[in-house]
Amino acid sequence: MPITYPFDLLASFPGWSTEFDLLWRQEQSRQANGRTIVKDMGSPLWRAVYQSRQMKPNELDFWRARLDAMENGLKTFLGRPLSRCRPINNPGSSALPSGSLSAIQSDRKSITIGGLTGITLRPGDMVCIRDKDLHRVVDGTGAAVEVRPHIWPGVTAGATVSVTKTHCVMAIVPGSISAAADAATGRGAVSFQAIEAR
Repeated sequence: MPITYPFDLLASFPGWSTEFDLLWRQEQSRQANGRTIVKDMGSPLWRAVYQSRQMKPNELDFWRARLDAMENGLKTFLGRPLSRCRPINNPGSSALPSGSLSAIQSDRKSITIGGLTGITLRPGDMVCIRDKDLHRVVDGTGAAVEVRPHIWPGVTAGATVSVTKTHCVMAIVPGSISAAADAATGRGAVSFQAIEAR
């Protein structure tokens, strides 16, 4: 069966996202008085570092093949922080509802989400808008929250919002894959870096 992209590479990944942060696309210049002026050159993108546990030779080869399917960054996958699969206040495995974007404030960073009955969002939670725009809650609780990055252009009220297995489309940073094995045992781990691909 052919692989379809973006591929859910992390569905059974035997490891962790050791980093999952925003890559700020900014220009900086220092003034004579010591102040640094920062100018945005575009909205920030998500970047990640993934590291597996030590694996036996057969499992290591399986993951080498999985990473080969990403063609060194040419193909995309569904990237997400593996530490934040559900809202902090809603652990467990029960199904959580999807919501919708009720309102976007003029600053494009404050939003109101409807339809998330029984869910209280808090700083650190992740929300996915339109099944591809990933945002982290930085302030507020409940339905009215502030997020980063700012809401992308073209997103309007009524867009779907999910809070479980939130993701964005990512591509592997070319040359960042490491899959070395120990010469004595054949055991090894894989690691790679990724960046959001819009």
